[in-house]
Amino acid sequence: MALLSLLSIFNMILLFFLRDPSLGAVLALVNFVLIIFFIADFLARLVKSPSKSEYFLRQYGWADFLSCLPFSQTNVFRLFRLIKVYRLLRDFGIRKIKDAVIKDRADTALFILLFVTILMLEFGSLGMLAIESQSSVSNITTAPDALWYMVVTLSTVGYGDQYPVTTQGRVLGAFVILTGVGIFGTLTGYLANFFLAPQKKKKSGDELSDIRSQLDAIKALSAQQQDAIATLEESLTKRET
Repeated sequence: MALLSLLSIFNMILLFFLRDPSLGAVLALVNFVLIIFFIADFLARLVKSPSKSEYFLRQYGWADFLSCLPFSQTNVFRLFRLIKVYRLLRDFGIRKIKDAVIKDRADTALFILLFVTILMLEFGSLGMLAIESQSSVSNITTAPDALWYMVVTLSTVGYGDQYPVTTQGRVLGAFVILTGVGIFGTLTGYLANFFLAPQKKKKSGDELSDIRSQLDAIKALSAQQQDAIATLEESLTKRET
């Protein structure tokens, strides 16, 4: 969520400098999507927290809540999410966080995939709208048109109702298509790992159980052999005496 918070703050700066209302509409739509993620993150943290009051008061939960509100005046509270990231880096260290990321590579890949998708939706739409709006025969003329084109193209569906007519727009569209193929290829790998990983763990657990059973059998057999040896020694001792 720290990356999404950074993106949200960056969008605030862009909205301040952009004078084109169409480009501003793209940023407004993307910010609406980010707000949905922030609300989901706030609710998840609130539910998982052992102490709701401690999270809300001492861990800046109130700032998380205010940052979810769809008002420009409350966007500044998203800076508190960056403060949390700084504290996390300070308390745990970069090495431990890096080890955790490497250990949980599948979930890390999913988060990176989500972030790249949002970046492509935002900056791809901004670029496509800025390029295509210069043409008099363009059919991508509004923010919803640009976002719809990006969603359809990234998902590799390609309805064909919106398409670039300029050379620069087609080059950008080709890049978006290739990126969409990579995104869905990575997503397919993640889903395959998600569904197959429990079966692999179960199989590994069964193999470990078999090994433990064999070790127990060996230990039991060794004990019987020791008892037999002890019995033979006693009988030999009695005969000698």
